[in-house]
Amino acid sequence: MGLWLLRRIGQILPTLLILSFLIFGLQQLMPGDPALILAGEERGDPQVLAQIRAELFLDRPLWEQYLRWISRVVVGDFGFSWRIREPVGALILEKLPVTFQLAGMAFLIAVLIGVPAGIVSAVKRDRPVDWATNGVALFGISTPNFWLGIMMILLFSVELGWLPPSGYVPLTEDPLQSLATTIMPAFVLGSGIAGVLMRHTRAAMLTALAQDYVRTARAKGLAERVVVAKHALRNALIPVVTLGTIEFGRLLAGAVLTEQIFTIPGFGKLIVDAVFNRDYPVVQGVVLATALIFVLLSLVADLLYMAINPRLRTA
Repeated sequence: MGLWLLRRIGQILPTLLILSFLIFGLQQLMPGDPALILAGEERGDPQVLAQIRAELFLDRPLWEQYLRWISRVVVGDFGFSWRIREPVGALILEKLPVTFQLAGMAFLIAVLIGVPAGIVSAVKRDRPVDWATNGVALFGISTPNFWLGIMMILLFSVELGWLPPSGYVPLTEDPLQSLATTIMPAFVLGSGIAGVLMRHTRAAMLTALAQDYVRTARAKGLAERVVVAKHALRNALIPVVTLGTIEFGRLLAGAVLTEQIFTIPGFGKLIVDAVFNRDYPVVQGVVLATALIFVLLSLVADLLYMAINPRLRTA
């Protein structure tokens, strides 16, 4: 187990190195000159522009800029934001808990809705319950987040006045108010993921219920709930775990639009502001941190496989 873990970590390092190349290289394709934006009213002065480029090392070759950036990243220094002059690492640590809370709540909503619905749909195949759950799942997958978010604001904030339409309160300051400000965006994000989880759980359960070991369990006289929960579900969870880790990573990286609609100061708003202001260090730091989270989630998925199916520990 320890050797396998070391081997997996060894695979993570070259993956992150390749991703750093892509992040830095693709960023250079962004239109616009950061020096022009930072110069403000003095953008017409060539001396000011030359000074800014020299201070930010924008006048150096790209390979030198990359080596300077990656050598600092290796020791945990993501540099400073060009626009607000704050450490990028501090900005990431400030915004990441916000997005983690939002993504965590959305994922919890998705799991609580999608997995049980998928199990019921598989057990009650080709019955009204199956058709209804498939219809709800299709609605969740098909509905755009921005439309659902606006509709929920109109209903629960404008018409009913139950929840605040926007803003964010940290969980440490007021847990109830924090829940009130994040429950709507979390449901908006989680509804689509719930539909995806439901469809995959249903497919995995149908495959598991058709296996010989399930028929053997039923032939032994075991109760149907025991057959479903103990024998079928445990084996069906492996592909669902894979999907779940991928979707959780997507929630962290893909909450940009939802955070903009509900004015939540998370990762999404941070990177949108950085892109508009050509704040390269912030863009590079946020995207690299997101990539690292994706890679770590893949490792977590492998560990969960072994917890669910002990046979994989000796594979």
